[in-house]
Amino acid sequence: MSVLEAVGVLVAGMAAGTINTVVGSGTLITFPTLLFFGYPPVVANVSNTVGLVAGGVTAVHGYRGELEGSRRTLTRLAPASLVGGVIGAVLLLVLPPEAFQAIVPVLIALGLALVVLGPTLQRRAAARHEAGIPPAAWNGPALTGGVLVAGVYGGYFGAAQGVILMGLLSALSSEPIQRLNGFKNVLGTIVNAVAAATFMLVAWERIDWLVALLIGVGAFVGGLLGARVGRRLPPLALRTVIILVGLVGITKIIWFS
Repeated sequence: MSVLEAVGVLVAGMAAGTINTVVGSGTLITFPTLLFFGYPPVVANVSNTVGLVAGGVTAVHGYRGELEGSRRTLTRLAPASLVGGVIGAVLLLVLPPEAFQAIVPVLIALGLALVVLGPTLQRRAAARHEAGIPPAAWNGPALTGGVLVAGVYGGYFGAAQGVILMGLLSALSSEPIQRLNGFKNVLGTIVNAVAAATFMLVAWERIDWLVALLIGVGAFVGGLLGARVGRRLPPLALRTVIILVGLVGITKIIWFS
């Protein structure tokens, strides 16, 4: 690896860590960067997943204030992310790259639709709560199932996993959006961590450790920066950023397909 390549990967990791904290979809920066430098797709994807775990850790730390009092919710959702991440990582290793190319843009588009509809759905949920009407019986299972599917997708590829998670959380939870962003950071980090652990156990030879290290260092710093930026964005601005990044993600995935 040349010095120019090393600097490029490091900067891409920092940008990805920042974007992952605010929105998700940092892989849309690091993955194409690694492809541009000539790394095989699977090596790029696996090494990228391992490196981005560091950014997730700093993102969660940065949102620790918003996460206070959320132990019950995260305890219910975290196992779905864990299982989904393992399944997605295994699928990456056993299925051809073309397997998810058709469904990935659809999942991102669905996530964006949920982000757009989120305020309306949250207002209705709040009104039901004020009227003493309990949440629909399917609400909890639907959210858990959606988090599981997002985990499978995140373990497989990861780009725009945050957009999908924010869409689900916005549609099925009445919590403020910054708190939901904290949930997204925790769940996304769990997926990345278990997928990375799976790769280390069964596909360590496909990991380029220098690439993973450079992305990790950059993402670690980016996660700290992203927490500062993301926590200051008003709800409308945050939703706008999520939608724009999601649309770019759909375009890039279709382009690389």
